[in-house]
Amino acid sequence: MKNIKVGIIMGSDTDLEVMSEAAKVLEKFGIAHDITVASAHRSPEYVHKLVKGAGENNIKVFIAGAGGAAHLAGVVASLTTLPVIGIPTKAKTLDGIDSILSTAQMPPGVPVATVGINAGKNAGLLAVQILATSDEDLEKKLIAYKKKLSKETEAKGEKLLKLGFKKYLESK
Repeated sequence: MKNIKVGIIMGSDTDLEVMSEAAKVLEKFGIAHDITVASAHRSPEYVHKLVKGAGENNIKVFIAGAGGAAHLAGVVASLTTLPVIGIPTKAKTLDGIDSILSTAQMPPGVPVATVGINAGKNAGLLAVQILATSDEDLEKKLIAYKKKLSKETEAKGEKLLKLGFKKYLESK
């Protein structure tokens, strides 16, 4: 994908560990990305600037992650027609339940595709899947990735059948 980027925005640098998982997936598939901190509450003008600059930066998908009130993905979605993937991150209270509800419960007309709590890897994969709908080479890479994932799972299943659960757990 020549020059295509995914914009990754997090509400705080405390979310970097989770958000970097999305970036690692994108790198694995050869997809460029920008990753930064911008808060829906503490720096709304900066969020607006980043989202409105998507076209000139060739961003085709946004991944936005935040904890607590977690309004970032919704604010990003309100400012663009591009797909927005929301990552609710685990905050200090409520184990991320508040974050997932804030990210997923959007009003009609402002959709956010929400992945699980701290699910940076799945957000990265969803971005790849979105971009693969218009890129045959990327689609082939994604198919190969899923086949590899299937083979790895089958191998674990065969090993468990062969060893039984006690020996399997000991072998880990």
